[in-house]
Amino acid sequence: MLAELAAANAAFQVIKTAISNGKELYDCSDAAKKYFDNKSTIAKRVASKGKSDLDAFMALEKIKEQEVWLKDYMVYAGRAEMYTDWLNYQAECKRKREKKERLAAAQRRENLKLIKQFITIMGTALAVLPVLIYVFIYLTSL
Repeated sequence: MLAELAAANAAFQVIKTAISNGKELYDCSDAAKKYFDNKSTIAKRVASKGKSDLDAFMALEKIKEQEVWLKDYMVYAGRAEMYTDWLNYQAECKRKREKKERLAAAQRRENLKLIKQFITIMGTALAVLPVLIYVFIYLTSL
């Protein structure tokens, strides 16, 4: 979790520095993607453990504070509708992350299915092999 917070803070600093140097927010879209991916990871941890994980909760609060700064920048210094576009960008990133997670879960299920089939086939073969050996011995002794 500390790694995610450090990555989110680093990405935020890249965004803030780029903006203060006169660049536009879209010039640092890679940093924005990293920022929100790490925010999502921290938010999931807080949601799974609740507020009992104080470190994760405080990290999420810090990220919310940084988002307020970004919102203020977009509303007052950015172009019209920039904040709405930003929210749409976040939603798109979330959809991509969820799709990636669904694909990974489907791949794990498929792998488990293949392993189960392999074990079933090998078990059946091992169960049938002694019977075949017995039949072969019986038929050759006649």
